Amino acid sequence: MEFGVADQERLVRIVRDAARDQILPRFRNLADGGIRQKSSPDDLVTEADTEAEAQITQAVREAWPQAVVVGEEAVAADPSLAGRIGEAELAVIIDPVDGTWNFAKGLAVFGVIVAVTRFGRCVFGALYDPIADDWVAASADGSAELVRATGIRTAVRVSRKKPLDQMTGHVPLFLMPEDRMSRMGGTYRHFSRVQTLGCSCHEYRFLALGLTDFCLSSRRLNSWDHAAGALICQRAGGVSRMLDGRGYDATLTDGYLLTAPDPESWERIRDVYGFLLD
Repeated sequence: MEFGVADQERLVRIVRDAARDQILPRFRNLADGGIRQKSSPDDLVTEADTEAEAQITQAVREAWPQAVVVGEEAVAADPSLAGRIGEAELAVIIDPVDGTWNFAKGLAVFGVIVAVTRFGRCVFGALYDPIADDWVAASADGSAELVRATGIRTAVRVSRKKPLDQMTGHVPLFLMPEDRMSRMGGTYRHFSRVQTLGCSCHEYRFLALGLTDFCLSSRRLNSWDHAAGALICQRAGGVSRMLDGRGYDATLTDGYLLTAPDPESWERIRDVYGFLLD
């Protein structure tokens, strides 16, 4: 089925409503007990995550009753839910607060990510910044745009080709395999700057806006972190594929996703990080 412009606009309104109702009132204002640990001390969930996901999920089900809704927190409770993405004619994938650690610590580097897929292929994605109330979005057959709350739309484009030592990128060193961390640290000398924002939403926004040059995922791939960003960066002129050369889709859960501004840059960066495949 189609997911047209009116659908895309409705989904963004749903996200904005949830941010206004559930996320922003809790920013730097979380109640006692409003933060919980999931798999590790730095893997957190807050009331904003759970309540925003619940509001978005309900609104999506009312708007598109036939859709499979896959939220990060719902998958935490029922991991089998993620397996439905590949078989669904229409799936809406939600990261209600991407950058939860930042949010919980009062850092304004967080966002909401939504992706719409057809049988695992992303057909629409949006990276929403609740603080600025703007979003970068793209459909599979359209250009990537920065859309402001005023309605002003601006086409966005990834960065221009440049030497490796002038590139800046995002690599989550703390999520890499422990036996590769020291070698990973040694790769930073090849680039101008390598860092992580702790927020896929803003990292992919930076790439799509041409502010940084590449992004390498950790080995564990969550569709709510990457499906929207990969599509948006591709529609902004970039390249996003697995480090082993395979195409990416939202059904993949293992492997490294590398996003770069052009095929030649992608190859050069891949050569730096190819040892991760050994």
